[in-house]
Amino acid sequence: MRRLTPLVLAFGILLTLVAAGPALASSYRYWSFWDGSAGQWAYASLGPSMARPADGSAWGFRFAVSKDAGDEAARPRAAADFGAVCGATPAAEGKKRVAVVVDFGLPADAPSGEKPPQDAPRSACAQLAPEATAAEALAAVAKPLRYNSAALLCAVSGYPKQGCGEPLAEGSGSGTASATASGPADGPDSASSAGSDSGSGPSAGLLAGIAAVAALAAAAVWQSRRRTR
Repeated sequence: MRRLTPLVLAFGILLTLVAAGPALASSYRYWSFWDGSAGQWAYASLGPSMARPADGSAWGFRFAVSKDAGDEAARPRAAADFGAVCGATPAAEGKKRVAVVVDFGLPADAPSGEKPPQDAPRSACAQLAPEATAAEALAAVAKPLRYNSAALLCAVSGYPKQGCGEPLAEGSGSGTASATASGPADGPDSASSAGSDSGSGPSAGLLAGIAAVAALAAAAVWQSRRRTR
């Protein structure tokens, strides 16, 4: 039993590291996606490339440092009001109207060296083909857009210039984001485009810890076998 103690301890440490990994980055700086079809913003269950807004609906996008959860993410600061946005746009045959609200967020949530392009949310009415997606509605009123290789929405109207869904260590300020992990798993998505945005996977520190524990476990097994000879 004593020969197994180092091995048991090594795997205990490994499990602790793996369990602690997600807690180190539970907030993200990202564009969240909101369904305002019922007049109130609700965290969208589908990304923009999958959602197909109905005529008369409202959809919102908000840039902020937020938890990756609907009840904790920052909502658009403008109302989900289709009439206020599209009321002056006449209906057209073979087209649907979708109110799009783009909220660039607060200066405190901006990446280092950047600031929101405007303080107040921007609203526009997109007139689209009936089968158009929410991603197409956004592209119609807020180009240029930027996506990463994992199809995560990274920038709207060119903001921010760099980064994509960076995780923030719990308790850190908005300007101290890590660039080693992916953004929120259910964040907005659409057609992918390659770039230098952050990739997916665990942090380098976590991987190094796992490698060290694996080496310790291997050494413990080797020592145990040596003693039994």
